[in-house]
Amino acid sequence: MSESVDFVIVGKGMMGAAAARHLARAGAGVALIGPDEPEDWANHGGVFASHYDNARITRTIDDDPVWARLARRSIDRYPEIALESGVEFYFPVGCLIAAPAPGGAFDYLENVERARDRLGVEAPLIPGDDLAGRFPWFRFPQGYAGVHEASGAGYINPRSLVRAQTIAAEKSGARVIRSEVVSVEDGPDRVVVRTIDGHLVRAGRALVAAGGFSLSQALLPRALDLAVKARTVLFAEVGADDLPIYQGMPSLIGAAPEQERSYYLLPPVAYADGRHYIKIGGDPTDRILASEPAIRDWFRGGANAEAAEHMRGLLAETIPDLRPVSTHYSPCVTAFTRHGYPYIGFVSDRIAVLTGGNGQAAKSSDEIGRLGAVLVADGRLEADDYETDFAVAYR
Repeated sequence: MSESVDFVIVGKGMMGAAAARHLARAGAGVALIGPDEPEDWANHGGVFASHYDNARITRTIDDDPVWARLARRSIDRYPEIALESGVEFYFPVGCLIAAPAPGGAFDYLENVERARDRLGVEAPLIPGDDLAGRFPWFRFPQGYAGVHEASGAGYINPRSLVRAQTIAAEKSGARVIRSEVVSVEDGPDRVVVRTIDGHLVRAGRALVAAGGFSLSQALLPRALDLAVKARTVLFAEVGADDLPIYQGMPSLIGAAPEQERSYYLLPPVAYADGRHYIKIGGDPTDRILASEPAIRDWFRGGANAEAAEHMRGLLAETIPDLRPVSTHYSPCVTAFTRHGYPYIGFVSDRIAVLTGGNGQAAKSSDEIGRLGAVLVADGRLEADDYETDFAVAYR
């Protein structure tokens, strides 16, 4: 099993599938390689991906202009991706950002307001006295206020987004190989990529978009300065009779000076088991996964019970009337770069890397993937309209 293409993308996640779509639409010969989601996480010996979920917050407002631009350009292309693939993945329910009111020592909402004004987004500041009336499901501490982005925000289904990008890439001629890559080698005139089941792909250039698994020494010739953090996510089941109560609930970001008081929350979302869950995340402490085997072990191990209990408490405070039918929790990871933006650059003559979501990339993944496609297609990345060069940093 051997074939040759112009470009090979290693990693069939949100960034990699987006890069494959953009390259294929431009007429390039593309192979997108990565396994599908395993059915049995606990006994799976291979790699995992952080898009194995049905809900991630999407919003334009960000106090960082780079992330705001990445988000805006991606969100603007959501309809295009859905039309090309026939897969719906975006749910514009709006997003509320709640934090201590402006004027105090914690200036998070002031930064959000400045970002809103810079972008020209309609998202009014809602004082604390009005929050309960506008959003009756939530309870916030005394002295909180909120910024509500009602249009162009809400949540995406990352599983569906990856499926949509993959289908669209295939329709444009991309070859999709659903297997795990075991080696990427920069040869004399071609990159050689091998999969676990013996497939061999040669390409002019390779783009490794493997998320936290970019730590693998088999994928990249140099070790990245990449901090992969273990994350736990709690799911609270909403009974069928209670679902109408939560009609109109937006996504929510709760920001506080302390990490342990900060969280994000999604409204009831349908999952494959036919049930609806409110999802909350916000680990009180960080745990670094220093190697690729450690990441595999984390996904297989079922996450952190103490972190899940902490989030259960936050959920009870934020939605005090919620009476979950059941709760469960799952593992995830986030990959953080040195400068806080994705790494988009070459690590050898023909091998490039695209990684580092920094906990913000799901909503922005199409634009990040497009930049990765530009990099390998042109041999360089000119991103003059961004306030960073997305340079790769090494250990």
